[in-house]
Amino acid sequence: MEIELGKAKKTRRAYGFDEISLCPSIITINPEDTDISTTLGGHKFDIPIIASAMDGVVSPKTAILMSRLGGLGVLNLQGVWAKYEDADKMLEKIASVPKEEYVPLMQKLYLEPVKKELIKKRIKEIKAAGGIAAVSSIPQEALELGPLARDAGADIFVVQSTVLSTKHRSKSSEVLDLKKFCAEMNIPVIVGNCVTYEVALTLMGTGVAAVLVGIGPGAACTSRGVLGVGVPMATSIADCAGARDSYFKENKVYIPIIADGGMAVGGDICKAIACGADAVMIGSPIAKATEAPGRGYHWGMATPSPTLPRGSRIKVGTIGSLKEILHGPAKFDDGSMNFIGALRTSMGTLGAANLKEMQQVEVVIAPSILTEGKVYQKAQQLGMYK
Repeated sequence: MEIELGKAKKTRRAYGFDEISLCPSIITINPEDTDISTTLGGHKFDIPIIASAMDGVVSPKTAILMSRLGGLGVLNLQGVWAKYEDADKMLEKIASVPKEEYVPLMQKLYLEPVKKELIKKRIKEIKAAGGIAAVSSIPQEALELGPLARDAGADIFVVQSTVLSTKHRSKSSEVLDLKKFCAEMNIPVIVGNCVTYEVALTLMGTGVAAVLVGIGPGAACTSRGVLGVGVPMATSIADCAGARDSYFKENKVYIPIIADGGMAVGGDICKAIACGADAVMIGSPIAKATEAPGRGYHWGMATPSPTLPRGSRIKVGTIGSLKEILHGPAKFDDGSMNFIGALRTSMGTLGAANLKEMQQVEVVIAPSILTEGKVYQKAQQLGMYK
């Protein structure tokens, strides 16, 4: 519904995860009988969870572990793993400095150029251990790093920036032709990020394998404050899911959408899929794992920008193993662990046998869903208010 913001501007209401809730139907299903698998770029995954391409989240070791646990981890080719032989030493430096010093330190460390031999080495590490090698690059570097990663054995290439379009204008650099790039890569290309029906639909027409949805919702991202850009996730996902369905109806080709960011607990993942996502990409929840390379810290890909940092280094702590965070058993009551158990239980409660059925469940606008009846949790900082 169109709303008048003022005489010169029309607008509409958009919704985030905290403003919606999922409504059960007459059907319930045994959670163990639900199918939560998803397919991206011809690869079938047992769980619809992708670990974000952030240095505090994915190392070659965690990428391998994500594959073994049924999901996918994406390695950042602009990060320390492609710049330093001893990346762990750099990560230790980032984790050890006080909060007043992390931005200038990162700006300095990330000025180190990417080394092609290290990219090849990291991909081979992941492949040698039986993992699916997915790597990420910004659009400006994709023309160089994409073919390099492909030839080194990468299974999936991700082109990712704060906002991605097919009509980029530049007077200073070569513009990435996504359609040509996807055709020449010969491996699945995932692109993002976007938040609107029109952009998602246009991106799908370039031959991509999937589209990332979300601008600025991540726990460490400050783009919404720095740039004033972003759309709440529930609305973003639903709009882009509409584009996916329209594209499929017209072309008989199904391009999955991946909700990227803004999900901290199991309920958020359930809501993302109910809004239309085929999979989710998460960062801060994975950064809490004992195996995560960030040592209890998490930061955005744009944090080290030499001119306009758009991310914070946040302390997320370490709560358990990656297996516990994904598959349980949970040691806490706040939804921060056993995401798969939460998803299966939610689907069973809602009567959804698989992810496509989960995308069809009823969603209601519920601004009081997180506060109704929770006065004691809030006062005592328990459960949902930890």
